Amino acid sequence: MKRNIIAIAIVLGLFGCQNAKTNNESADVAEAKEMVMPSLSDTATAKIIKTADMRFRVKNVQNTKEQLSKTIKSQGGSVAEFSIQSSILQTDKIKQSADSLKEITSYRTDGYLVAKVPSEKLDEFTNTIANMAVFVDSQSMKMDDQSLAYLSNRMKARNRVEASNQIGSIPSKRTANIETSLALKDDYVDRELDNRSIDARVKYSTITLNFYQDNTVKTMIVGNDDLYDYRPAFADRFWLSIANGWTIFVEIILALANLWMLVLVGIVMFITIRYFVRKNKVAMELATKNFMDSTHK
Repeated sequence: MKRNIIAIAIVLGLFGCQNAKTNNESADVAEAKEMVMPSLSDTATAKIIKTADMRFRVKNVQNTKEQLSKTIKSQGGSVAEFSIQSSILQTDKIKQSADSLKEITSYRTDGYLVAKVPSEKLDEFTNTIANMAVFVDSQSMKMDDQSLAYLSNRMKARNRVEASNQIGSIPSKRTANIETSLALKDDYVDRELDNRSIDARVKYSTITLNFYQDNTVKTMIVGNDDLYDYRPAFADRFWLSIANGWTIFVEIILALANLWMLVLVGIVMFITIRYFVRKNKVAMELATKNFMDSTHK
């Protein structure tokens, strides 16, 4: 009886292991089948990416930018980037009065705009821009055929799906199989993103616009920033100079008055030195006279 119970337990254990193994294999296959097999039907259409560049002169950069924005929006496009910049070429200031100047400035204004428009309307859009311009400096368009790259991504994505399905059906080395399957899925995602990027660039063309207007001269009255012009008249300045000189003279007298002790010491020293110098001179004259008298005798 005991042997029969042991045999039944062994059979049930083997059956359970087999079911677990089957469930694991089914999980691998289900995980692999989450990747959708890409269709090759989309590659029948040519994948042409159009880009264009234009440089042109306009009457007013700001007004042109506003017109371009409206035109782009009406044609189903969008503005990706824009900027307007003014560069001062020359400026001069002419005196109008004591406190005002006439400022004359010559400057140049340039505009830059990058737009995305539906590819089928690119030619119509460039024609509309040409009508806005005073004249067109340059215009170019480039067509980049990405059909082969698109097809390559599709075929490689299919290969990744098939390889992932095959790996999912292999029961051995489960950890290594999962890592390989994840790597294939990541590559599959990259291929799909590349193709979506191509689809977006095929659907909407990118056009770069550089436009400018003729040099503009603007005149305006500004405040005089030269402080010299704000000084008083000559008569006022002359009287202020006399008053300032008298103030300086008084300050010098007061400074000398503060030093009266040094002045007194200087006078005493001068008198003393003068006294001894005169005394020495008289003595030398007397000695010289006596010497001369003795010589004559």
